[in-house]
Amino acid sequence: MINNGSTAPLLHAEGLVKAFGGLLAISDLSFSIYPGEILAMIGPNGAGKTTVFNVLTASYRPTAGSIVFDGHDLVKLPAHAITRLGLVRTFQNIRLFPNMTALENVEVGRYIRTRSGMMAALARLPQTRREEREIERSAIEALEFVGIADRADELAKSLPYGEQKLLEIARAIATEPRMLLLDEPAAGLNSTESADLVKLVRRIRSDGVTILLIEHDMKVVMDISERIIVLDHGEMIAEGTPAEIQSNQQVIEAYLGKAV
Repeated sequence: MINNGSTAPLLHAEGLVKAFGGLLAISDLSFSIYPGEILAMIGPNGAGKTTVFNVLTASYRPTAGSIVFDGHDLVKLPAHAITRLGLVRTFQNIRLFPNMTALENVEVGRYIRTRSGMMAALARLPQTRREEREIERSAIEALEFVGIADRADELAKSLPYGEQKLLEIARAIATEPRMLLLDEPAAGLNSTESADLVKLVRRIRSDGVTILLIEHDMKVVMDISERIIVLDHGEMIAEGTPAEIQSNQQVIEAYLGKAV
């Protein structure tokens, strides 16, 4: 296993199982992600990839198994506590507030790092006003980072699809993630937008953020990933470098069928 120069994983999942009635969406899945790594999780539709993201971020509770992130047991933590630890995700289907501006959408993400309580906010105490200024500054910086600061005052629903994708990434960045889970970030993008996305993900990693992504665009996967794990029917069938995965017969059969 590649450990990116680190002796300890940032996240380790062991024996993960997620069952929906009699259907096993994840079956005895174990994997590690190391600090500073860009790891891709790929597999055919229905392989269980998004279910893994949902389990890691407490949208679902695992039926069995353990998840440890930076020494913290995630299995019993609520979603907001996991976000505060620095494990943050985007979604396959964009989840923005359509009638809020781009800036307001990012500010929502930044509020996870505030300290003032409700009474302080109602009283408009100086600490609260300072935090509001800091939230706005951080949100603008996140928009600048992804390249859409000029859209700050536009409603999210009015942005082109590619910029809505960038806005969701900006909101995630505003939470100060240590590890970012990207669920099909290149879906629906043209070739130029996909190439720009690869550059953006590399810039995010260069700021010290570990990346786990699900992606069906194999050009993006092979361009950006240092390591790939492949799922099929909820089980890991392969793990390795992009070159190793490209030549793995079991992976080829999972995608194209055994007749190939």
